[in-house]
Amino acid sequence: RHHGAPKHGDALLAGLIRCQRCGRKLTLRYSGMENHIPRYSCSRAWMDNGGPHCIAFGGLRVDDAIEEALLGVVGPGAIAAATAAAKEAGERRDQVRDALSRDLEAARYAADRAFRQYDAADPANRLVASELEARWNRALAHAAEVEAKIAMHDAATPALPDPALLGVLASNLKTVWDAPTTDARLKKRIVRTLIHEVVADIDDAASEIILIVHWVGGAHSELRLPKRRRGQRNSTSADIIQAVRQLVLIASDDLIAGLLNRNGLKTGNGNRWTRERVTSMRSNYHIPVFKPAEDGIEPWLNLGNAAKLLKIAPKTLRLAAEADEIESIHPLPDGPWIFARTWLITTAAQSIAERARQNPRYPAGSHPAQQNLFSSIT
Repeated sequence: RHHGAPKHGDALLAGLIRCQRCGRKLTLRYSGMENHIPRYSCSRAWMDNGGPHCIAFGGLRVDDAIEEALLGVVGPGAIAAATAAAKEAGERRDQVRDALSRDLEAARYAADRAFRQYDAADPANRLVASELEARWNRALAHAAEVEAKIAMHDAATPALPDPALLGVLASNLKTVWDAPTTDARLKKRIVRTLIHEVVADIDDAASEIILIVHWVGGAHSELRLPKRRRGQRNSTSADIIQAVRQLVLIASDDLIAGLLNRNGLKTGNGNRWTRERVTSMRSNYHIPVFKPAEDGIEPWLNLGNAAKLLKIAPKTLRLAAEADEIESIHPLPDGPWIFARTWLITTAAQSIAERARQNPRYPAGSHPAQQNLFSSIT
C-alpha cells in the first residue's frame, strides 16, 4: 500500500505504525523546546467518538530501534547498493547531457538556417531583412542559452566516486545515516522502501514497547524496548553517576569534569562536562562533594599517595591492582585508581610491598626526597 509521501519532521514511522489493539494508525505529534521530540499515540478513538486512548509512547527510542534494525538489514548489501546507486546516478546525468547536446545541435542548425535565410534576403527589402535578422538573433540567443545549460550541467556533475571510498562509507553506514547533513526525508523514503508496516503494543506488566516489523517481502521481526519514564532520555547515564560517586572520594568537581571529558563522556544532553555541570549533577543525585580531611589523614588515596604509603613504586601497585591482588576502585578506563587507607594495611597489601622490596623485577619506590614536578590524582 501507499503510505503517503514522507513529511517534514524527524520521526521515521509517520504513517507506517499501527496499533495492535484497535488496528488504527498511530498519530504523531512533536513536543519539546524546539518541537523536535516525536511521540506516537493511538488517540483516533478518542478523537472520533470520545473513546479511551489505546497506547502512547515516546518516538525517540522507537526510531532508534528501527534505525538499528534497518541498518542491520541494509548493511550486508550496502557496498553493492552504493556502487549501483552511483552508477545509476551517472547514467541519469549522461542522459541529461545527451538531451542537452541534441538541443544544442538543433539550436545551432536553426541559427545556421536563420543566417542563410537572412543572407539570401534582398537588402532592398528592409522589412523582410529586419524580420529575418531578428529571427537569426533569437536563434543565436537560444543556442547560447543551451550552451550555458550544458556548461552548468558539466560544472555541477560530480566526479565518479572512488569504489574504495564507497566501500569505506558503506562499511560505516551508521556514521553516514547519523550525519547532520543526511536529509530526514531521504531516511524516511528508505524506511518506506524496506518496511511495509510496524504494529505496536505495550506490555504493561513488563513495561515494554513491542514492535512487530513487517518487512517488504513478507519477513517479520519483533522488537521489545523498555518503556522510558518521563525525562529519562536526557538524564545522565547510570555508569557516569556511579563513576562520579567514586571519584568524589579523591577529586574536586573541576578534576572530575576533566576526567569525564578525557574519557569522551557527555552529559545527558550531549554536552561537555564543566565544574558547574558536575556540581549540578551531584546535587541532583545527592552525591556529596569532595572535602579534604581536616587532620590531613585522607581515608581515600589515589595511586601515587597509596604507593607512597606502602613505600613502593606506583607502577608496582597498579600492576597489583590490575591483577586483583589488592582491593581497589577504577571508575574510568582513563582515570585514577582509588584505594581506601584501610585496604593498604591488610596482609595482602603488606605482602605486595614486601615482595616489591625483595624482588628486583619489580620497580622500586622513589626516594622520599625526590620531588614530583607534575601533580596528579592518578
